[in-house]
Amino acid sequence: MKKVLLVAATVAMSMGSFSVQADGAGMYNALGCVGCHGANGAGASAPKLAGKDAAFLVKQLKDFQSGARKDPTMNAMAPMALGHEQAIADFLAGQ
Repeated sequence: MKKVLLVAATVAMSMGSFSVQADGAGMYNALGCVGCHGANGAGASAPKLAGKDAAFLVKQLKDFQSGARKDPTMNAMAPMALGHEQAIADFLAGQ
């Protein structure tokens, strides 16, 4: 059931019809980042993000959003974080 809700929320957010007021941890989980980057950014099948500098993380998200940094998965996922980059980065930096 959780996977179905996550997919529905992800699709709705990518279509611009979903509005979430959440902290960085909530956005990190709602966007599905945990699926690859692990709980609290500890790194599962993708790089560890926990404890990284927040400014660095924001820049990486923005670079993936603009296409300046290339990765098929992140170029598709990062745009869903638009407007929440700093909150997500602050959450991960504190882990």
